[in-house]
Amino acid sequence: MSSGGRYMAYSPSPSTGPHSPRLPLADYEKYMAELLAEKQKVTPFMQVLPCTSRLLNQEILHVSALLGIPVLDQPGYQHGSPLVNVGAIPNGRPVEMNDWAPAIPSEGAGMFHPPSRNWLSPPSSGFIVKKTMRMDIPVDKYPNFNFVGRLLGPRGNSLKRVEANTDCRVLIRGRGSIKDAAKEELMRGKPGYEHLNEALHLVIEAELPAEIIDIRLMQAREILDDMLKPVVG
Repeated sequence: MSSGGRYMAYSPSPSTGPHSPRLPLADYEKYMAELLAEKQKVTPFMQVLPCTSRLLNQEILHVSALLGIPVLDQPGYQHGSPLVNVGAIPNGRPVEMNDWAPAIPSEGAGMFHPPSRNWLSPPSSGFIVKKTMRMDIPVDKYPNFNFVGRLLGPRGNSLKRVEANTDCRVLIRGRGSIKDAAKEELMRGKPGYEHLNEALHLVIEAELPAEIIDIRLMQAREILDDMLKPVVG
């Protein structure tokens, strides 16, 4: 059966679709297996099919939440930036937002909306976990672009909005994370500032119920991915 046939078979109405609570667990698991198989097929074409890839990721996250299984524990699900457990956070303090002024307006900063809580927040087991995700910033590809200013936005509001909407904490780390170059050079190598020896990057932290932590981290990554794309023209 073709990919389209599978979706049509599963989603004729809310009462019979894959998200219906009336379906047995086996049907959810089968649907998840098909989604993961399709993701593996689409992965080589992510650059030319970004919308398809994003929709597929969202559906995988959705079904994973319904199953109550962390999406990154699903076999076959890989992402460009790995999640790691607490303890892998680079040392150092977060950049002070007031130290940076953006070079350009933060386009789309008002477009972020709180995540839908109806399916993103299944009943919590009460088990809280902490994870971090690292995101590299393409400073080598765009050496003259003010990534830090773009991320922070006016008075740091853009990054604060990402944090508020995803329940994650976002830290700017690495070379260039301190506006004052002389101060950065002075702090380099000192305890707590080891990250200044690394390339500019982001660290996303979350401490949330196990059922939703992976979803929130992936949401934060998607928003930040869009913010890190330089505006052309």
